[in-house]
Amino acid sequence: MIIAINFIIFQNWDSDVRVDMESMLNKLIPDSTPFRHKCEGPDDMPAHIKTAFIGTSLSIPITEGKLNLGTWQGIWLCEHRDHAGKRNLVVTMQGAPMKK
Repeated sequence: MIIAINFIIFQNWDSDVRVDMESMLNKLIPDSTPFRHKCEGPDDMPAHIKTAFIGTSLSIPITEGKLNLGTWQGIWLCEHRDHAGKRNLVVTMQGAPMKK
């Protein structure tokens, strides 16, 4: 399994936030860094590092069968490769069943 994406809960109202987030990640971990691991392309190692910094696990609160997010929150898929491939998603639910 290749890990080069993250899901995060983040501010989802202003589209400039996404642009700023991507810009900042690219400044912190630029593709131009002379990484030794580059057999899968110049964007591969930066993608792995961004994924490691952000994390690969997310807990999303669900209340009464609905996502319990704040007014301005959304779930972002952060793709760190320049050319995304096919992705498979694994979802694991934890918790007690709802009482009827």
